[in-house]
Amino acid sequence: MGEMNASAGAVIRSSAVRTQVQERLSTTVSDDYFIGAEDVLEVTVWRNLDLSKIVQVRPDGRISLPIVRDVVAVGKTPVQLADEISTRLKEYVQNPIVAISVKEVNSYNVFVLGEVVRPGRYPLKGRVTLLQGLTIAGGFTSVAARNQVVVFRAAENGTGEQMLRASYDDIVLLGGISQNIELKAGDTVVIPSEAMVTLPGISKGEGTSR
Repeated sequence: MGEMNASAGAVIRSSAVRTQVQERLSTTVSDDYFIGAEDVLEVTVWRNLDLSKIVQVRPDGRISLPIVRDVVAVGKTPVQLADEISTRLKEYVQNPIVAISVKEVNSYNVFVLGEVVRPGRYPLKGRVTLLQGLTIAGGFTSVAARNQVVVFRAAENGTGEQMLRASYDDIVLLGGISQNIELKAGDTVVIPSEAMVTLPGISKGEGTSR
């Protein structure tokens, strides 16, 4: 009985140590942050420098590590990826403790195109609204159709694309705060010129899918 209690106590202590180490080593953008291509990760295997490594997520969504080789990283949280690597290392290392630190966020970008002063790709370093995104891109040009802003966004089910329509005047002058949406990774914001009578595929109303 004494041996069983000692064994159980050791398991509990081991689990507690594992949790404390992971919390101390892990640095994530947020609990629900999903790793993307080009992100730079620091993979730390506790007390094993040979297996610890700083890696960049490849365009195919994988990272390469000693022993376990290629591991799919895209679409997983740092904790999920750490758990998977830990599971795969158990064949070679006794009780591996793995932590993932996100060193650089390179996959969270939005694209602002059309009649803005500085069109291009911009990284999302935090919460950014539509108005903030337009400001980052330098604001409207003199010929911008500022009341016909369109945000193209991938559908939540992963198939197709949504088109979300917004009016600058509605947001700023008429209290249309709901149109000042929070931008998400991969969004493309398009500001047409006043010379364009219509933008194909856009109908009045909130958002449509195609």
